[in-house]
Amino acid sequence: MNKNIAIELDLEVKKIAERFSRKDREMNFNNETFHVDKIYPSSDHSATVIFKKSSGKVGVAFFYYIPNGMSKGWKYFFPTDSHISGMRAFELHKLIAENENYKFNFL
Repeated sequence: MNKNIAIELDLEVKKIAERFSRKDREMNFNNETFHVDKIYPSSDHSATVIFKKSSGKVGVAFFYYIPNGMSKGWKYFFPTDSHISGMRAFELHKLIAENENYKFNFL
């Protein structure tokens, strides 16, 4: 991950922690606050972020970077078990697509 993208990630993660810590936030029934516990970069354009809640629980978010276009920048979501299962299946389909496309490099 290059320095500028890492700096952008750090700023975005802190902003999300502040946003989720708002007492008037919808679904914040326990008035929890969030702080960034750990950032685990997993590629040039993705990271796992562990948020520590004031309740002692943790939240795990997946951050991904879009390098171009109108949606440029860091995005995130808190994956469910179902999301993770789906991404495991996606890996296989991505591999199949890459294998299918390889031959077009020689036309």
